[in-house]
This record gives sequence, structure tokens and C-alpha cells, in this order.
Amino acid sequence: MAAKELKWRELGACRGLEPSIFYPDDDDDALDAKAVCADCSVRVACLEFALQVREKQGVWGGATERERRRLIRQRRRTA
Repeated sequence: MAAKELKWRELGACRGLEPSIFYPDDDDDALDAKAVCADCSVRVACLEFALQVREKQGVWGGATERERRRLIRQRRRTA
């Protein structure tokens, strides 16, 4: 993946925050991460990246692993 394609990472609301916030033990503990993502200007780019690379852990673009799997399944059905 080209560096230009990952430029959005420098603009994330999560930049500089404790990474553990975005790797909760379960979906119920993901509320803090989701709150950060909710106001992030690059949320969509972050989510699309995680979907593209099939990221298995953490909250990306405001979505947990389970939510990303659901999005992938929905996209397959509508494709």
C-alpha cells in the first residue's frame, strides 16, 4: 500500500491516544474508542482500510471486528 494512501492516519482523532483504548477486551468495552471515532474526520478512510486488509483486531473507523465482519457480509450480498 502506497504511503500516500495511508496519509489519512496522520489526521486521525486517535493519533497520540493510548492504543489500548482501541483494542478492548470485548465489544461492550469499545464505547470509548467509538466515541473518539465518531468525531474523526478520517473515520470512513480508516474503516475502509480495515475492511480492505481484513483487520482482525481493534476498533477501526468506529467499527469493532464483529461489526466489520457484518459489513463485509452485507457488501458481498449486495455485490
